[in-house]
Amino acid sequence: MYIGDLHIHSRYSRATSRDCTPEYLDLWARKKGIDIVGTGDFTHPAWREELKEKLEPAEDGLYTLKDEYRIHDAAAPDDRRPRFVVTGEISSIYKKKDKVRKVHSLLLLPGLEDADRLARRLELIGNIHSDGRPILGLDCRDLLEIMLETSPEALYVPAHIWTPHFSMFGAFSGFDAIEDCYEDMTPYIHALETGLSSDPPMNWRISALDSYQLISNSDAHSPAKLGREANLFEIPLSFSGFADAITTGNGLQGTIEFFPEEGKYHFDGHRKCSLCISPAEALSYGNICPVCGKKLTIGVLHRVEQLADREEGFVLPQARPFESLVPLPEVIAASTGKSASSKKVLEQYEKLLGKLGAEFDILRIIPEEDIKAAAGAPIAEGIKRLREGRVDRTPGFDGEYGTISLLTPSEISSLEGQLSFFIEEGMGNEDSPEKIRSHRQTEVLRAARPEGGTSVTEEKNDEEHGAGISNSREGNAKENSSGLYEEAKLNLGQEEAVRALDRVTAVIAGPGSGKTKTLISRISYLLKERGIAAASITAVTFTNKAAEEMRSRLERLSGGKRAACEMNIGTFHGICSRFLTSSGLEFMVADEGLQEELAEKAIARYALKLSPSRFLREISNRKCSAAQGESPAVQEESRVVQEGSHASGAQVTAEAAAYYQELLAGEKVLDYDDLLLETLQLFRENPGAEAEKQFQYLLVDEFQDINPVQYELLKAWNRNGRELFVIGDPDQSIYGFRGSDAGCFSRLEADYPQIHTVRLEENYRSAPAVLESALSLISHNDGEKRRMHALAKEDALVRVVEASGEMGEAIFTAKEINRLIGGIDMLDVEENHSGEQRRVRSFSDIAVLYRTHRQAQLLEKCLRQEGIPYVVAGREDFLLEKNVRGTLYFFQYVLHPEDEAAGQLCLRLLWPPEEKTAEEQLTLLISKYKRRIHKDRTEKLLENWIKDRKLEESGEMEKLVNAAVLYPEMEHFLETLSLGAEGDIRRSGSRRFPADAVTLMTLHGSKGLEFPAVFIYGIRKGLLPLELGTASGDVQEERRLLYVGMTRAREELILTFSGEPSMFLGEIPEKFSQREQAKKEKPVEEAVQLSLFDFMV
Repeated sequence: MYIGDLHIHSRYSRATSRDCTPEYLDLWARKKGIDIVGTGDFTHPAWREELKEKLEPAEDGLYTLKDEYRIHDAAAPDDRRPRFVVTGEISSIYKKKDKVRKVHSLLLLPGLEDADRLARRLELIGNIHSDGRPILGLDCRDLLEIMLETSPEALYVPAHIWTPHFSMFGAFSGFDAIEDCYEDMTPYIHALETGLSSDPPMNWRISALDSYQLISNSDAHSPAKLGREANLFEIPLSFSGFADAITTGNGLQGTIEFFPEEGKYHFDGHRKCSLCISPAEALSYGNICPVCGKKLTIGVLHRVEQLADREEGFVLPQARPFESLVPLPEVIAASTGKSASSKKVLEQYEKLLGKLGAEFDILRIIPEEDIKAAAGAPIAEGIKRLREGRVDRTPGFDGEYGTISLLTPSEISSLEGQLSFFIEEGMGNEDSPEKIRSHRQTEVLRAARPEGGTSVTEEKNDEEHGAGISNSREGNAKENSSGLYEEAKLNLGQEEAVRALDRVTAVIAGPGSGKTKTLISRISYLLKERGIAAASITAVTFTNKAAEEMRSRLERLSGGKRAACEMNIGTFHGICSRFLTSSGLEFMVADEGLQEELAEKAIARYALKLSPSRFLREISNRKCSAAQGESPAVQEESRVVQEGSHASGAQVTAEAAAYYQELLAGEKVLDYDDLLLETLQLFRENPGAEAEKQFQYLLVDEFQDINPVQYELLKAWNRNGRELFVIGDPDQSIYGFRGSDAGCFSRLEADYPQIHTVRLEENYRSAPAVLESALSLISHNDGEKRRMHALAKEDALVRVVEASGEMGEAIFTAKEINRLIGGIDMLDVEENHSGEQRRVRSFSDIAVLYRTHRQAQLLEKCLRQEGIPYVVAGREDFLLEKNVRGTLYFFQYVLHPEDEAAGQLCLRLLWPPEEKTAEEQLTLLISKYKRRIHKDRTEKLLENWIKDRKLEESGEMEKLVNAAVLYPEMEHFLETLSLGAEGDIRRSGSRRFPADAVTLMTLHGSKGLEFPAVFIYGIRKGLLPLELGTASGDVQEERRLLYVGMTRAREELILTFSGEPSMFLGEIPEKFSQREQAKKEKPVEEAVQLSLFDFMV
């Protein structure tokens, strides 16, 4: 009987031990009792050369280590001579059936000569030099065909077939059937590798797998991990005998298995939220994490149940036996109450190998009495229980290995004292790992919301990194011994802000400094330590997603929904809308299209020489000035100073402004400014004690971007309040064209001289080179020296890439994304990044930022061509198209029949004036959709609507449906489009929900978000700073805008341009950046014209 472990890795693979050499693989195979071990990584040329140097032929197709390289060790008997078989793993990332697939394959070859030939073929397809497990943009079906063409005797085995992210049946990137993956080459698949997180009984539940041999291997990344799983062979010792066993089952006697619960993807869960749940529990939450609202990592058991056509417990009659074991160091640790990596455990391990023999012999064969004599009663009892399957298991999930337990602490103590009587009587009453897990998950779920929602990445690192690092340059912050704040510690600055008792506190929080963490902790401190009633607290956020995330995190911290529900949380517009509705005011918010229509009427009536967007900006400025009490004369004088002249028709007259307001009233709608102004007026007059109570403790996020109306609202809301707490960063003030002013902190200080100011200057997000580059850029603006400190360890230079044109820039970006996620390599990767090893990204790790929405057109085209899934964020031009607007008004009217304005606008936009049956048609459609609007998903409603209205050829309606796939409920969809900020509105690149997608968004929309890898696209003259005709943008604000974009990056920042570079690129020091030239591509076929709408983002 031979034991074989065929799937391993060399030191040339990522995240592997430097000891993964032939010498140490041979040594540990002897220690473990493994007879046949895979070489791993045959594709890597340096590894093949090392194998040729250190191995010598043995039996047909097998090799042994040359004597001069053998390591002599008392724990590894010299009489064992493990055989090596040539193996390797290929990672295929490719698009198939409209989905990006990530599948790993195990290849077993008859010799090193075959490895050379196959490597030469694969080298023509992709880069096989940088990693022992190469990533190729190659269909698995084609890989199998190439392998058989090159080496007909070679064996192909789909690797760890259930691993969620990288396998044939993987939940996130795999297939539902073998035939879907391999098509006509399926008959050449004979065996399947089950992986650590599944065992044979789980695979027996799928009848489609009955004809395949099930094998198990360790996938070891270090020699000590050999044999975690292995195969039992009774074969002639040769490649052909070994191949026959894997192909036909002749001589395959069974497998040695991990307990599947120990595998790191057995259960469903979310590691960052400490959530580990069963498939049934995951389904009850819609496969959405109830803690953070993100998609759960679906585990192997869940995926098996999805594909199973047999009940749990089914036994395949012809199945081969298997044994479930645990590595000996873990058995020793679990039997003695020590860590498996502790010095004492490793010493005991080596001692046992020296006394009793190989690890597998100890675990499987050697009598209990001999083990007891050599190791003592606890270890002997532990091995006995292991053999009998009496093991307590805590399932692994989302990349975290599970754990096993053999003895409780009291049982260990009893055994050490030989008090076996108490063991039998159950003296140890400690909770089992499963019970502990159940308790822990109960607590996690109790604190979580009961249903999932769209994930929010806003200031994600505040929670994951900023709060989790307690050491600062100034020292350690105090621990939150009372557990009042979020799960981790606060640094000194954060602690000072959270505990401030002043009437007004201003926190200047640089990017990645834990801003959201501080804000949430402040609220928690108010609730729990100071006992402030939740109904007295209002928190103002910049986006709806930020508000949703705040509620979620507060629910988790407070252990329920009550506090979060009683608090007043939302954006300025959201809070004002709720207040006005509760005050009995009936209104509808005018969309941008309607505002532009009305602006055009006012412009035409008064012969103004203005565009609608310019007219609306001036109207907004007038309303902001009026809110501050400025007279029309003062407003006019201010405009003259700004414009430099009184050119006839170049400004909005008082008459035109009044007429525009009359038009709004005639449509029974409010614009966005009116929503705030109506609220402000009510609060200035007599808001009522109940309304004022909500604002006793007022907290404001992103304070730097409030406009004058919002500033006046804050003062009115908190006029009789107790505390005002604002947090933001003047260097991230990017909405000047909407009236915001980076000097708002100074104004607050002037209005409240006793203000308490706190500065957060530790950056937990960005790599040092990224942060230093951004700081160098922003330092060219006015103001004092910036003092942010990067605490992240990982570092990489900022890449500045020049392309030959806009199309070349877009193609480079798409190709580079494909490379980052492990897809098809660009031809110039080896020239520019020879030998550089980068981590493989998921699509959702990557964002592409740009100045205007129009820039996304070429990007979308190139991403589609590469098969890269993407989501576009922001308020795009298609929302202004009349069919889109009419459709949205229609569904608003269906949901809210009292909104007569919505019905009238729908009629006006969708039916010509001469259509006499328009109202009748509208009534019929309302009747039809009223029955479905609360039952069908948003995209289904829109798809049916498009058919009914014969709008199939409308590209704008197609985009609307693509946006709808991200919003299951129509009510939420409409609310987001009406009151959502730039970052709230998203559109998928296709008519499916992209579980993993690249994000495309404007620099404005990126505020508050972060990504491991960020591209900033189009940093050229004319776009940054933005120039429209003869007008130039505010250079300092445009610089702040780029600063915001750069500081979204955690680890990688890639700046691209074509043509004349932006002046801002010259402000990034060379020591923090590297300059590159993208491969020249075809010139742009169609120029993209900018409009004033782009300036409005």
